[in-house]
Amino acid sequence: MDVLADILAVSGVRGTVGARIEAGGSWGVRWAESADAVIYAVTGGAAWLEVAGRAPLHLLQGDVFLLPRGTAHALSSAPGAVIHTCDMSAAEAARQQGDVLRLGDADARTRILGAAYRRDPAVSTQVLTLLPDIVHITAGDGDDDLGDTVNLLGKELSRPQLATAVILDRLTDVLLIQTLRVWLQSSPAEADGCWLAALDDPVMSEALGRLHREPARQWTTDDLARELAVSRATLARRFQKVIGQSPGAYLTQWRMDLAARRLRDTDDTVDSIARAVGYTSVYAFSRAFHRARAEPPGRYRIAARATAVA
Repeated sequence: MDVLADILAVSGVRGTVGARIEAGGSWGVRWAESADAVIYAVTGGAAWLEVAGRAPLHLLQGDVFLLPRGTAHALSSAPGAVIHTCDMSAAEAARQQGDVLRLGDADARTRILGAAYRRDPAVSTQVLTLLPDIVHITAGDGDDDLGDTVNLLGKELSRPQLATAVILDRLTDVLLIQTLRVWLQSSPAEADGCWLAALDDPVMSEALGRLHREPARQWTTDDLARELAVSRATLARRFQKVIGQSPGAYLTQWRMDLAARRLRDTDDTVDSIARAVGYTSVYAFSRAFHRARAEPPGRYRIAARATAVA
C-alpha cells in the first residue's frame, strides 16, 4: 500500500499552475494568506522570499520552495524593496493566455514558475498542513527528475496547445511529489518528527499501510503490533513521536475522513458507510462521526453538499 498516494488521493490534493513571473530591476510582490498550498520554482536569476517572523530567504536559479499552508509571503529583488500586492486578475489572465506576469522597472533577469494546491476541506488527514512552514529545495539538493518537470512546465506554459490545462495540472501534481521526495532525502534532520518521516520508518510505514489497506478491520494496537512483530509499547511510542496520535486515534480519524467523503459524494446509506469504515452499528458510527465533525452524519451530508454546490 502506497500510503502517501492514498492520502493525497483521498484528501483531494490537486495542483493548478499559475503564471510565469518575469522580473527585473527593483521589484516586489506580496500574496495574502491562502487556504491553498503554494509552490515556486526559480528557473532563472534570483529572488528573495519574505515570510513574517523569518529572516529573508535568498532563492537562486534551480531552487524550488513550497509553502504548505499558503502562508502570506512576498517575493522581491532584494530585502527592503518596495512591495506591491499581487494583481490577481493580471496573473490569471497571463496564465490563461500563456503570457508572463511582468514585474519591475528593467529587463527581466529573474524567472519564476508558480502553482497552487487545493485540498478537500472534508478530509482532516492532510500531508501538506503537517509539513514545516517552508520546504526549500536548493538547486544542489534537487535531482534531474525535478528539473525536467520544471522545464516541461515552462515549455507548456510558453506554448499553450490542445489540452494544455490538463497537462499543466498533471505536471503540477508530479512537481509536488518530486519535491517531497527530494526534501525527505536531502533534509532528514528537518523531516525528523514530521508525518512524512513515517514513510521512511519501516515499522511505521508498514503499520500505516495495513491500516489504510483494511480500514474496516477491527484493529487494536496489540493486533497491529503482533502483525509487525514489535511490542505494543514500541508501536505506540513511534506513532506518538511521528504522528502525534495513538494508532487507534489515527485510524478513527482516517475512517471519519473516508466516511465524510462518501456522505458528501455518494448516495450510499449511512448503514453501508458505517460498515465500510468498520462500525457494526449505525448508532456507534453516528456517535463517532458526531464527535469528529460536531454534527451527525445526515446533517453533515446535507451541509457538505450545499457547500460543494455553492
